Amino acid sequence: MNAEMDVGTNKKAFQINLDAKKYGTFAEIGAGQEVARRFFQVGGASGTIAKTMSAYDMTFSDAIYGPTDRYVSRVRLQTMLDREYNLLLERLDKKLGDQRQFFVFADTVAARSFKEHNESHGWLGVRFQKQTRSEPCQIIIHVRMLDEANVDQQEALGVIGVNLLYGAFYYSEPEKLISSLQENLVPGRIEVDMIKFSGAAFKGVDNRLMSLQLVSQGLTNAVMFTADGETVQPAEVFYRKAILVERGSFRPVTYATNDMLDGARRVFLKECGCSEKDLVVLMEMTLENLLAEGQLNHADFLARVDILGALGRTVLVSKFGEYYRLAGYLSRYTNKMIGLVMGVPSLIEIFDERYYLNLEGGILEALGRMFKAGLKLFVYPMIDEKTGNLVTATQIKVAPNLRSLFRYLIDNQYIEEITEYHPDYLRIYPPDALAKLQSGDSGWEHMVPPEVVKIIKEREFFGYRAPKAA
Repeated sequence: MNAEMDVGTNKKAFQINLDAKKYGTFAEIGAGQEVARRFFQVGGASGTIAKTMSAYDMTFSDAIYGPTDRYVSRVRLQTMLDREYNLLLERLDKKLGDQRQFFVFADTVAARSFKEHNESHGWLGVRFQKQTRSEPCQIIIHVRMLDEANVDQQEALGVIGVNLLYGAFYYSEPEKLISSLQENLVPGRIEVDMIKFSGAAFKGVDNRLMSLQLVSQGLTNAVMFTADGETVQPAEVFYRKAILVERGSFRPVTYATNDMLDGARRVFLKECGCSEKDLVVLMEMTLENLLAEGQLNHADFLARVDILGALGRTVLVSKFGEYYRLAGYLSRYTNKMIGLVMGVPSLIEIFDERYYLNLEGGILEALGRMFKAGLKLFVYPMIDEKTGNLVTATQIKVAPNLRSLFRYLIDNQYIEEITEYHPDYLRIYPPDALAKLQSGDSGWEHMVPPEVVKIIKEREFFGYRAPKAA
């Protein structure tokens, strides 16, 4: 770390140490007591730190926090925060409760091992009082540490821990806290792929929008949340699961959207040999799609997510404009089958060499990355509006120099047609449905599922206009 970065981090830690109101506990498992060390290093820690602790041995950790299946997990972090905060109140509230705002900082981390090159990641959290004797608020994050050396990972962990604690204490706007998490760290050292705010001070915070902030502010390439709006860390959901993904704008979800997914799902389950409980179905939106109008429209984003939630869908928001990047991201988390669901127009785009000018190996490199993990494309047919003919995955026209490559992928079943579909849905296009609902033409109601019609009308999503009375 350079001196300028060191000074910035130490300045934050020192300001907290000088704040006579703040008093609490640091509990850190794995990767050293890197956050607490910062506060001791700058001086004045006796006015801030009531206790620090670390339990490296699993037996000691279990004796303190109870047994667990996974030591580096959200569950373990939550147990640490709960226990340490309760102890803080039990032992100090009568003595200092009217003078101090208590806090607990906790982390559980797996840094780079000397024995194996494991996934380096961790959970960090802070529970804190905004006022003396107030109900606590909480912020938790999940990080991926990207440095190669163990000592560098520990250093980065200490910096982001100080940033999290400082932001919790002094930034009232969650967006500002998020933008501060990587302060004093050069790009590419640490990634934050999950954040959750809770407590009275964050009552009006929508954690789905906070997840979106992580992507738009460049802290991560992708975030996830479940149908009920719960933010989740991808590894929690993908671990040992087969994955089926449909990319779209979902503005709105139509019968064709669902028909495409249902047709792919039936084939996918047969081919992967897994049950429904071992399958994760994702609806993916890219940041590029969300920025189509030039800036992020939060209301529009939440409308899409609410509709997908009403259909019970898990949502992935990513910066992966190219499919090969999405494939690489998903294969990081599972060794099971991965399927991408798309229409014929998207397949045609995949074979357009213009999209791969940034790669030394061009389209060959892109397709090599995409299909290396056994990934498969499931392609929904389309109607050629000029001729009225059906166009399937095997019938698309590619450049002459790519025909042999295309045929290789077809012959080896990397690309598969969706053959079970409703012919009537092939002429349903989301832009047409959107135009109709915005113009007061009730014809859109025949293009989308009933539950989608209901939620759009009730909440007036996407600029909905009721039809004029005759």
